[in-house]
Amino acid sequence: MDDFSDTLNEQSDHELELQTITGKCPTTDDELHAWILYKLSIRVVRQALIDGHSAPFEYLCHAFFEDRMPRDCVVWANRGGGKTFYAAVATMLDLLFKPGIEIRILGGSLEQSKRMHAHLRDLFSIDRFDELIEGKITDRRIRLTNSSTVELLAQSQTSVRGTRVQKLRCDEVELFDRDVWEAAQLVTREKRCGTRVKGSIECLSTLHVPYGLMHDLVSQSLEDNETSRRIFRWGVVDVLDVCDDDEHQCLGDESTDGQPCPLAGECAGKAKGRDRNNQVPGHITIDDAIALKKRVGDETWNAEMLCLRPKRTDCVLPEFNPGIHVVDGLPESAHTWTWIGGMDFGIRSPTVVLFACIDANDCIWVASEYLKTDAALDEHIKAIQDYRYPPKWLGVDPAGRQRGFQTGISDVQAMRRAGLTIHDRRLGLHEGLGLVRTRLKPASGPIRLYIHRSCEKLIESLEKYHYPADQPMCSLPEKDGSDHCVDALRYMIQNHDKGFTTTSSSYIKGS
Repeated sequence: MDDFSDTLNEQSDHELELQTITGKCPTTDDELHAWILYKLSIRVVRQALIDGHSAPFEYLCHAFFEDRMPRDCVVWANRGGGKTFYAAVATMLDLLFKPGIEIRILGGSLEQSKRMHAHLRDLFSIDRFDELIEGKITDRRIRLTNSSTVELLAQSQTSVRGTRVQKLRCDEVELFDRDVWEAAQLVTREKRCGTRVKGSIECLSTLHVPYGLMHDLVSQSLEDNETSRRIFRWGVVDVLDVCDDDEHQCLGDESTDGQPCPLAGECAGKAKGRDRNNQVPGHITIDDAIALKKRVGDETWNAEMLCLRPKRTDCVLPEFNPGIHVVDGLPESAHTWTWIGGMDFGIRSPTVVLFACIDANDCIWVASEYLKTDAALDEHIKAIQDYRYPPKWLGVDPAGRQRGFQTGISDVQAMRRAGLTIHDRRLGLHEGLGLVRTRLKPASGPIRLYIHRSCEKLIESLEKYHYPADQPMCSLPEKDGSDHCVDALRYMIQNHDKGFTTTSSSYIKGS
């Protein structure tokens, strides 16, 4: 990497100037690492400390070398872990060594995009790189003398739809509007930029919203990693700096003076094994990481710093745990139990029907789900009647008592006329949710609610159902589609646990 002056006789003066400043284009991982170190004075983490995780340098190699497949990728990293900075480094490398390339930066907000733009400004102020800038750097655009350009995009349909570029780097995808994200999928195209550059989209974000956009991207990529998107994942431990301070002792260290390090559970001494000379130090110092951990709760730390799982601070039913409440099968005797159902009416939104059975210990086992949109009530009634274990009764939304303008009868009346037993106990939202919580996590005694793994939408809804994150004092859950399955479950449970009423008689459980 010392010879940065190799040129061909036929090169133009401009090409000679460019190579004099940038040096030889890296062709291997080691050359790329050396270039970043010698030209930018940046020491990039090359080795993750957690098994199964990636180092930031792996992402840089994937972004720079066009033969790495699949080209689209997802960077799932912790807050403060350098994802925006490293994306700026990747952008600079593309601009320098792929003449004519067009790159766009799309952030979860314009402010987020500007952070990457600020990193690019700083990078191009190093040494003589500013000589390669054509004109001046504007607030939203950088153009080089080799015709490479990068621009910031606003988080809007109009901004995204008018774009045709080789690379789209999306920062803080978790904050994206889903419609804008869908529109962004069609903006890239292939181009010859010294080398063949295929159109690609890179997604960089933390993952802290259950079933949010980032959750979906990660799940899809894990299911089809070879043809979908490459995942690069690192947490705070992977980017920790070398630990050479004895002030914070790891668990197991024989010391009478030092206290166990607050990071001992996560790091387990791995940072002490890093050699400053042979392994590149990380992006976050030990003291900074300790200070950050002391300021937040376990949920935030696990989700946004360790990249373990989304936090559920705003979840309506945090008691739900898929590892505990989701089962792969029902007991063999389930077909002999009492079968019941829960139903949430919908027209444009889906109508949801849940089928469940009750064992001898009064535990409810949700066996299957039915969801259908834009279908007549008669179709839903037939699906219920054709179910292999027709429910003894269904708990439904009391609003189903309202008469239709065209038929003159309510949905509840229509279902009863079809021979179904319908119960519509009226109960407040919070009281009904309280009954669900009690079954998920009773104060004493065993769990009394299990859900079969095939009920994918119900499971997703139980994890996703949340209060408005921007309204901490609001006690009404967000109605964003995740409420339908939960409502069907709630109607079923409240009619069973609290008894129910009908127009002809009253029912009290156990009577």
